[in-house]
Amino acid sequence: MDGYAVVDVEATGRSPWRHRVVEVAVVLLDDGLRTEETFATLVDPVGPVGPTHVHRISQDDVVGAPRFREVAPHLLDLLAGRVVVGHHVSCDHAFLEREFARIGVPLPAVPLLCTMRLARTRLPAATGWGLAACVAAAGLGRYAAHTALGDARATADLLRHYGRSGGLPPADRGAPSPAGTPVAWPRLARARSLGEGGAVPLLPRGTVPGPRPGGAPLPGGLPAAAGGE
Repeated sequence: MDGYAVVDVEATGRSPWRHRVVEVAVVLLDDGLRTEETFATLVDPVGPVGPTHVHRISQDDVVGAPRFREVAPHLLDLLAGRVVVGHHVSCDHAFLEREFARIGVPLPAVPLLCTMRLARTRLPAATGWGLAACVAAAGLGRYAAHTALGDARATADLLRHYGRSGGLPPADRGAPSPAGTPVAWPRLARARSLGEGGAVPLLPRGTVPGPRPGGAPLPGGLPAAAGGE
């Protein structure tokens, strides 16, 4: 594998089958867990944005955001050949898998690594297994909770913490392929809605840090926000 793709999505609800991705972020790490690239954008879910009180994304925020089909080709390139990492990674992966299925692209089985699952042995003093509690137990400070990029960066920091404190276990593999057979990775042409040439019009959200996990006050009077999973 060629390093890690740390992913996070914000969605219009809890079900990958009934709800849609409204924000997605990817932080690419090399084998040494150094950041190579970051990607983030709001996504037009073509409908209600869902629980604004959780993800703090309003209907107006997604006006002008790309649809999933428009960012899908680049997302495929980012995930190709990587171990996919997330905090409760099965949830993030399920949303991405379902979004790709909606546009007729079966996402191949990919190796997964879950920082929440690892926390149960690596962070015994944690008060819970959500991202905020794990970040606090690891002593990693504040982050922009419930923004896709803020959560993805915090998850990448957790992965580095685990790497320093005891190394990383093998990723959970998807459906096995025959020995020596590379995974056939799909490619996707540019969306017709974008016309010819030009960059995809991404709409990244600001990542003002939220509260210190555990409820510690913020310096400088920054506003508090709900902690993230």
